[in-house]
Amino acid sequence: MNSKIEALKGKLIVSCQALPEEPLHSSYIMGRMAVAAKMGGAKGIRANTKEDIREIRSLVDLPIIGIVKRDYPGSPVYITPTMREVDELIEAGADIIAMDATARLRPDGVMLDVFFREVKEKYPFQLFMADCATVEEALHADELGFDFIGTTMVGYTAESKGLHIEADDFRILREIVVGVKHLVIAEGNINTPEKAKRVVELGAYAVVVGSIITRPQLITKPFAEALKELSV
Repeated sequence: MNSKIEALKGKLIVSCQALPEEPLHSSYIMGRMAVAAKMGGAKGIRANTKEDIREIRSLVDLPIIGIVKRDYPGSPVYITPTMREVDELIEAGADIIAMDATARLRPDGVMLDVFFREVKEKYPFQLFMADCATVEEALHADELGFDFIGTTMVGYTAESKGLHIEADDFRILREIVVGVKHLVIAEGNINTPEKAKRVVELGAYAVVVGSIITRPQLITKPFAEALKELSV
């Protein structure tokens, strides 16, 4: 593992993403968001699309976890779902490529095991992160050989509906940390400094924080809602 990845240990990774329907959707803006994150002390960036990653890479020298979110008919998997997205991330120079590692079928009915084997055969020296929703999926991804195991999808799939990463003092994370051989990256609803600190104390190699830092429309909402309660 190179020194840039080793520098992530115990540190903050900021997710700089804005989808087409969001007001900050722009590679230029995401690049500046990454600069701001670095100024604030982030040691890594998670970013979506080849274009955003290239812009971010031109501005900061932090390691980048790259994804491509793309919808395909007939499949609920949208985070780096096919080889097309992996190829784009390789072209963009992502240090780590993250992908949906849930049990759900990918486009054209492809299972994760088959897809990941094909990806590793094509790019044997690339680092990969598994975005998982359950402990079982994390253990399976670990067996498949993902370099990093993430909690990204907890609560976002039918299989994990009702689960919360922070429940029972991050029980899901603790079970994953104990059960896997590879490094664990905590991600998903970690929206306070206290939560970020806690997951590292519990054994996460690093922590990804996104919306609470980089999506101003979501940051604004609770303030507006609180004041609305006072309206007469």
